[in-house]
Amino acid sequence: MTWHRKPLAGLDLETTGTSPEADRIVTAAVVRYGGGRPTETRTWIADPGVTIPDGATAVHGFTTEAARTAGRPAGAVVAEVVDAVTALVDEGLPLVVMNAPFDLTMLEAEAARHRVRSLFARSAPRILDPRVLDKRVDRYRAGGRRLEDLCRHYVVPLTVAHDSSADAIAACGVTWKLANRHRWLTRLPLDELHERQKRWAADQQMSLRQHFASTPGKEHRALDVRTDWPLVPPMRSGVWTGA
Repeated sequence: MTWHRKPLAGLDLETTGTSPEADRIVTAAVVRYGGGRPTETRTWIADPGVTIPDGATAVHGFTTEAARTAGRPAGAVVAEVVDAVTALVDEGLPLVVMNAPFDLTMLEAEAARHRVRSLFARSAPRILDPRVLDKRVDRYRAGGRRLEDLCRHYVVPLTVAHDSSADAIAACGVTWKLANRHRWLTRLPLDELHERQKRWAADQQMSLRQHFASTPGKEHRALDVRTDWPLVPPMRSGVWTGA
């Protein structure tokens, strides 16, 4: 039985901003998807301990006051999220994360900040990133590559964009549809597919870097393009010590 016929684990985070090393988790969802069973979902709301900027609120709907009222201490939430993901990974499930370097780096940085033993310190997850996979199998397709775009292309329901539960489920659905359409992916062992995604992601990001570098007015954006996947290494960040 190929890996896409078995359950998938999924992770999604909504955050205070766009820096995975410095910003904080506001909501999180961990799901068990597929394999002939109903989807199982766990969700969390955290009080990030910092002000949530208006721009982030416009994306996921949580104000600073709402997160403080409904949320639990961030350290407890981070510990439970890491525990939930580790348990599924230790069952042998691949972990689906849309734009993995953002969410996984965020989770590792938060674990360091709250002195929680992190996912990558506890396990060796095999990651499936639908963003990387889609760009590999359909490199020249016009249009966006956000989760909403992929859901439209692969005909996957997305009930509420930027809701962590809905996004985690949709990312798993996209990954399943993508693999079912491009069966050669399912014939690769998960360990090999994980390693190939490292190379594919690096190539994709290098291409983006070159595009910015050669586009008038966008040259400065080339400096911010990262090629690391699925995790930005700790030595690249100044906050991984728990600051």
